[in-house]
Amino acid sequence: MNTRKTCVTLWAALPFGLAAMGAHAQSSVTLYGIVDTGVEYLSNSKGHSFVGLNEGIWGGERFGFRGREDLGGGTAAIFQVENGFNVDNGAMQKSGVLFNRAAWVGLTNDHYGTMTAGRQYTPYYTLLAPWSPTNWLTGALGAHAGDLDNLDTDYRVSNSVSYKSPTYRGFTVGALYAFGGQPGSLSLGQSWSVAAQYQAGPAGIGVGFERFNNATPGGGAWSSSSTAYSGTGEQGNTGITAGYQTAAAQNRFAVTGGYQFSSQFDVSASYSNVQYIAGPMSLFASTAIFNTAGIVLHYHPASAWDLAAGYAYTRATRANGISTPASYNQINLTQLYSLSKRTRIYVLEAFQRANGQTLDANGKVIDAVANIAEANASGGRSQVAVTIGINHAF
Repeated sequence: MNTRKTCVTLWAALPFGLAAMGAHAQSSVTLYGIVDTGVEYLSNSKGHSFVGLNEGIWGGERFGFRGREDLGGGTAAIFQVENGFNVDNGAMQKSGVLFNRAAWVGLTNDHYGTMTAGRQYTPYYTLLAPWSPTNWLTGALGAHAGDLDNLDTDYRVSNSVSYKSPTYRGFTVGALYAFGGQPGSLSLGQSWSVAAQYQAGPAGIGVGFERFNNATPGGGAWSSSSTAYSGTGEQGNTGITAGYQTAAAQNRFAVTGGYQFSSQFDVSASYSNVQYIAGPMSLFASTAIFNTAGIVLHYHPASAWDLAAGYAYTRATRANGISTPASYNQINLTQLYSLSKRTRIYVLEAFQRANGQTLDANGKVIDAVANIAEANASGGRSQVAVTIGINHAF
């Protein structure tokens, strides 16, 4: 054997071997976050006007870590953990839950899609999000009445496994299943969701469905063992849905879509059907159904400016002894000025008018009251909200 020649050959090959190992083991971890606060005025909050600081208006405050390690062959290991906090007082959004906004790990492949497991959003939310009203109207003031249809970001599901396909000819599909984890029952506390999205040039559409089951048998107080749990009770419990917080299950079906007319102007629209399903232990007797339709106009007149206007109409069906079902008309306006790529200031206005009847938390028929998105419920039929704030992303 020619030892000298062999050594020269190995030394020549070593850089290529190290390069291949480096490419195989490339990894990254990114720290990111949002800090957001503003001064808010509510014309009627539990019967009184309100002026004060309110955080997370344009974007929910958070800090988190995203990580990726390339495993070769187009496959990578990925993870995300994300905490929500309140800049106004420094507290965590959910007491005792460090990563309340997201905590998942998984694998992704260019050809086969992405599989993740942990606490995460449903495909119903993620695949409909490009045309959600909250993109330009915000979730804090622009989500549909009481955020009934979960087009805002508050609903997350624990103990879940999710799959998202690669995009093929404009189509993307997703599915999620969350294990209820209740001995002797597969259905108690479980959640599941399916959705599909199609985009072609300036147009796009998303269709999705999700189901949340209460871990309390037969309905009743929403169990903390439910995979869709807010940290205090049923997901999306507001003044509009307080009478249905003892539901045995929730169903949501929605369609969103939009069209980009130019670099300066686009339109999006949405429709949703939400059902609160009664059980033997619920404080209401029959399924409560809410239908919502909305539209958003977005105008980008200059590099730093974004303007938007939206309208949404929500109507409940007649059930549970209600003779005149509740309805809600909502109007939103947005003025956003970007100081830089990461910092923006904004002014938001919203008005909502409620009519008809609904149920209170004890199942009693009452007059419906206004409740703009995530704000405190009004003490009457109408509510006006105005917010001036600043948002910084890092």
